[in-house]
Amino acid sequence: MSDLLLAATSLDVTPPPGHRMDGYAARSDLATGTADPLQATIIWLSTESAPGVLWLSLDAIAAGTDLTAELSAAAASAAGIPAENVLVCASHTHSGPSGWTGEIHPVIPAEREPALVDQLVTAVANASLVRRPVRASWRSTEVIGVGTNRHRRNGPHDNTAGILALHDLDGTLAAILLDFACHPTAHGPENLQWSADWPGATRAALAPTIVGYLQGAAGDVSPRFTRQSRGPEEVTRLGKILAEEVAESLKSPGLDLPSTAPTIRRTTARLPVRDLPTESPTLEPAVTGDSPTQRMAQTRQEGARGQALMSTTTLPATYDLPLSHVTLGPVAWLHLPVELFALHGIYLQATSPHPITRVIGYTDGYFGYVVDPDAAHHQTYEALITFFDQQATTTLLTAATDLLTGWRN
Repeated sequence: MSDLLLAATSLDVTPPPGHRMDGYAARSDLATGTADPLQATIIWLSTESAPGVLWLSLDAIAAGTDLTAELSAAAASAAGIPAENVLVCASHTHSGPSGWTGEIHPVIPAEREPALVDQLVTAVANASLVRRPVRASWRSTEVIGVGTNRHRRNGPHDNTAGILALHDLDGTLAAILLDFACHPTAHGPENLQWSADWPGATRAALAPTIVGYLQGAAGDVSPRFTRQSRGPEEVTRLGKILAEEVAESLKSPGLDLPSTAPTIRRTTARLPVRDLPTESPTLEPAVTGDSPTQRMAQTRQEGARGQALMSTTTLPATYDLPLSHVTLGPVAWLHLPVELFALHGIYLQATSPHPITRVIGYTDGYFGYVVDPDAAHHQTYEALITFFDQQATTTLLTAATDLLTGWRN
C-alpha cells in the first residue's frame, strides 16, 4: 500500500455582493453578484511520519503577507501541521474581492475588510481534511489558444501545463495539482460579478475531480491575443481548452512519482526598491477599445499614472520576499511572491538541477511585477509600476537559483 497520503477539498468562499473588486484600475463599482464561485482549494500531501506540503490555492488577485499568515495558520490548524509547511497561492483572477488582501499597489487603492477576511479564514480553519492513500504521477502538456506573451504574440511564454495527478489505489482520479501561466482576464473591467475566470471554468470542466490551480510566471502572459470576446462565454471557452488538454494528457501513462511526502525549503531575498523618476513618460492621447494595440496603449497610460502615484507614496527602502522550493521525486516547484515575466521563468527552469521544474508566482505574499530587460527598455505598463530595477531582479533570480541548486545541502 502506498505511504503517500492525500487530503483534498474545495471550499466555496464567494463573498456577498456589495464589496469592491480587484484587478482593474478602470473599475470603480461594487460587485453586484456571482458569475461563478470563488474557491479555496486544499491539496495536502503527506505521510504518517512527515507533514509534507499543503497547497492552498485561492481565487484572488493576490494573497498579501497578512492574509498569507492568517490562512497559513488556519490551514495548518485544520491539518495539524506546522504553518511552515503551507503554501498560499493566488490564481490572480481579476474578478475577486480587494477586501481580502487590501491594497496591492498604489495604482488600485483598497483596504482590507475584516468581515470578509474572517469569513475566509474561518472556512479554511474548519476544512475537513481526511487523508487517504494515493499514487502520484506527473505529466505536462502543451496548451495552445489560452494565452501568449501579451506584448508580442510570439514573445517568451511557457505554454505547458504541469499536471500532478493523484489517484486512489483503485485507480480513481482523486485530485490534480495543475499549474499554467496566463493572466485570468477573460472578464474585463466592465464585469461586476465575482468570478474565478477561466481557471474556474477549467476546474468545472474537470469536475468532480478536485483541482488545485497554481499560477505560473504570468507577468507578461495573458489572453490578449487569443480571446475572441469578453465575458462568461469566453471564460468558458478558454477554460475548456485547458481542461481538454489536461484530460487528454491523463489518458496516457504518466511518470510515476515516489510514495514519499514532498519536502519544502524556504529562504528570503531582500530586494531594494528602485529609485523612482520624478517625471512621467510622454504618452499618446487616450484610446478606447479592446484590441491588443489599444489595450497596450491603455495599460501604459495606467502604468504612467501608477508610477506617478508611487513617487508620492512613502515606500520602504527594501522588501523581503519569501521564496519556497518543493520537491517530490524529480519534480520541483519554485514558488515566488511576484508576477514574474516568462523569460525569467524559462531561465529558472533551464538553470534548475531538477529534471522537472515548475515556476509558480503569486505565492505567500505579493510584491508586484518583476520585468525583463526588454520591458524595462520599452517602459511597458509593468515596467512603469514595478518596485524593482534590473539589478534587484538579478538578485532575486540569483536567490531563486541558489535555492534550487542547494536542495541537496
